[in-house]
Amino acid sequence: MSDSLWPFVPSPRVIDVDYAEGRTLHLSGGGTILDASGGAICSNIGHGRREVAEATAIAMERMSYAVPPFVTPERKRLVERLRRYWLPPHLTRVWLASGGSEAMDAAIKIALQHFRAKGEAKRTKIIGREISYHGTTALTLAVGGHVARKVGFESVLPAMLHAPTPYALRSPRGRNHPDFDIAAAKALEDVIIANDPSTIAAFVCEPINGSSGGAIMPGPRYWPMVQEICRRHGILIITDEVMVGFGRTGKRFAAEHFGLEADIMVAGKGLAAGYAPICGVFATDAVVAPLAEKGIAPMFYTYSGHPGACAAADKVLEIMEREDLVARSAEKGEALRTRLEAALGQHPNVAEIRGRGLFFGLEIVADRETLDMYPIEKAMTQRIVAAGLKDGVFFYSGGTGAVRDIICIGPAFNVEDGELDHMVEVLKRAIDAGVA
Repeated sequence: MSDSLWPFVPSPRVIDVDYAEGRTLHLSGGGTILDASGGAICSNIGHGRREVAEATAIAMERMSYAVPPFVTPERKRLVERLRRYWLPPHLTRVWLASGGSEAMDAAIKIALQHFRAKGEAKRTKIIGREISYHGTTALTLAVGGHVARKVGFESVLPAMLHAPTPYALRSPRGRNHPDFDIAAAKALEDVIIANDPSTIAAFVCEPINGSSGGAIMPGPRYWPMVQEICRRHGILIITDEVMVGFGRTGKRFAAEHFGLEADIMVAGKGLAAGYAPICGVFATDAVVAPLAEKGIAPMFYTYSGHPGACAAADKVLEIMEREDLVARSAEKGEALRTRLEAALGQHPNVAEIRGRGLFFGLEIVADRETLDMYPIEKAMTQRIVAAGLKDGVFFYSGGTGAVRDIICIGPAFNVEDGELDHMVEVLKRAIDAGVA
């Protein structure tokens, strides 16, 4: 076993990063890596923004910690900014966690508390989707559809319902069937009807799939139909925008592309752009009103709304506004799409290039025509990521085990055209090296 102190389980390939600037990681032994995925699709404004560090330091010098229910200047400023500029008007209530897993866990619990407070205590069932990822707690692993990450924990995961994900490329009706989105929405209602609508509390979903499916796009009719179905049956919609929120898809939130209005939304990675651990749970007045009437508050985590993290998030969002980075995400996303299509659109091992804004997924296959996957033991995703790292560019791996060999790209919104050129050139070489 290696004597390396990090990571927890020794790895034969350790990336030893000394510091980072902009979109570049500088290695301790010399050399650099261009970060094509913003770390875990979260470094939205790039590394080394001094004003974020200074705002965080000031907040932590003033107050190292405050219990989550207390009001602090940092919490107040962040919530005011979120409501003034970022959040959809119908989402008025803000609850803060330290990361996506915590926040999604809390969002599901809030939905259950909502119905209990309303006197509908039999609404205890949660529906997730077959291709999805919502976190690593027992509750979020269970509601998600990431089969590889559930292995070994099946005995402790609560039972959940799952509906199909609208996956055009591999639609049960045939590849890119024109009605794949309608079929998926109807399949959700079939699950609801089969399990007694009056017992279902919430539908948990990603407006655009994150890395679990590699930016799977839902089709134009899916979300309007799903929204109507859930409203008709009194089921809350919980959207997971942990990865795709705060400008990643070229709008403030991915739901805006589809006119989707969630009852509860979770969004976090871009909230502080990797500068601090923080994630938001945002809800309507209608969700919170029964809790307020009964005096029920969601259980907080020790570091929920940490003052330093709130200060970092407030400054990150200020920079996003000042530099118009959501619009830049949309603009540079189209530039990236053009480059990807030109270099890889007809590649024999690239089944599909999909995404929106600065978030793209590429599905790698053994045969583009038949969509046959590589055997799982080939570890094709890891091969391609390793080849990219060897060539000085980091790409993010995706998939669920059932869906696999997904390469994700999600650079910082201030990425330059020359960097996009380099990312795509290296990605083509990495795919060629991997499949060879």
